[in-house]
Formats: sequence, C-alpha cells, structure tokens
Amino acid sequence: MRVAIAGAGNVGRSIATELLGNGHEVLLVDRDPSAIKAASVPDAEWLLADACELSTLEEAALQRCDVVIAATGDDKVNLVVSLLAKTEFSVKRVVARVNHPDNEWLFTEGWGVDVSVSTPRIMSALVEEAVSVGELVRLFTFRQGEANLVELTLPSDSPIVGTAVADLHWPSDTSLVSIIRGRHVHSPQAELVLESGDELLFVAAPEREQQLEDLLSPR
Repeated sequence: MRVAIAGAGNVGRSIATELLGNGHEVLLVDRDPSAIKAASVPDAEWLLADACELSTLEEAALQRCDVVIAATGDDKVNLVVSLLAKTEFSVKRVVARVNHPDNEWLFTEGWGVDVSVSTPRIMSALVEEAVSVGELVRLFTFRQGEANLVELTLPSDSPIVGTAVADLHWPSDTSLVSIIRGRHVHSPQAELVLESGDELLFVAAPEREQQLEDLLSPR
C-alpha cells in the first residue's frame, strides 16, 4: 500500500515509521525545510513542498496513493489537503488529524475526510478508560459518527457478571467484539462467562450507547 503523509513533524514521522515497519510505501511531504529529517525515517520518500498546492500533489503522484494522511499541526491545512486528495485525485481513503476539538465538526466527507482523528479526544478517552468502572467510554468513532468503538469495565455488582455470552442479548446495532481479562484478550465465545473487571469492547451505533450502559451497569 502506498501512503502519502502531509506533515513531517513528530506525528507524521511516527506514523511513517509504523507504516514502513508494516511493509507499506510512505511519502512524507512538508514545506518547512527544518522538518525534512530524512535520516530519522530513511526508508521513506521525502518531498519539500507545500501540500496545499495542487502542483505539489501532482508531483507527489497522489493518484497512485491508496491512503492520504493529513497530519500537520494546522487544521486548515489538513482540511485543504483532504479536500484536494479526494476531489482532485480520487484517493480512496483520507485520514485527517484534528488538532483543536472545536474544529471536529468540519472534518466530514464534505471536506474529503473519511476518518478524522482527534488527538485531544483520544487522550481524554484513554484517561477515562483507565479510571472508569461501570461507565461506557467512547474510544473511537468510525465513518463520521455512524458507529463507535466503546469500552466498559464490568463492576462487581454488574447484573451480567456470572452470565455466559450466549445468554446475553445486546441492543440492535451493537456488537461485542472482544473481552479483555487481565493480560489476555478473548473473543466473545458463547460459553465464556463474564467476570468482574472484564473490559468489554463493543462497536455500537451512538443512539444505542445508553441502552448498552444500562444493560451492563448496576441498576
């Protein structure tokens, strides 16, 4: 898979390193000469240019990219890159970094964004996930709010502790995808009996989250 990353700062370089380690081709684009640190990610391609310029994206051959990641520290730049990638080069998958939570509403398909990633929101979710028991925590949003990855750690007084997965009935538009118990990750096998402290991961429609929390938490 070929991936172009706009923004060669710490975030962009970290993403590039991970993708290269997974066997993908990566092009890093940045207009700031001080950001061009080719020695830090030697296996990537590098381009010193403004990713908001159509000529730059043509030089980068964006039409050959499977994914474009707009990872700069400027939300305006990320939106422009996303829109150009989608409308001018028909890139299949566009992922955009959201730097300021107040701007999240802009990062939609209308701006060419398939997936938006809000660093402040992710950090907040991880903090909540670490300290919350018996409360649903939203970890990630898929496809502009159509579904969320949510987590709940079962308290000892949850009504479903001691119940087998096969005997539980989840709300519609909800799927249990994994159960984390201690250091082990379990698939939701029918015979698995839920225990206090289990972390349950669901993919759920936003409107079903409250029903799910009511089912899992003490009444």
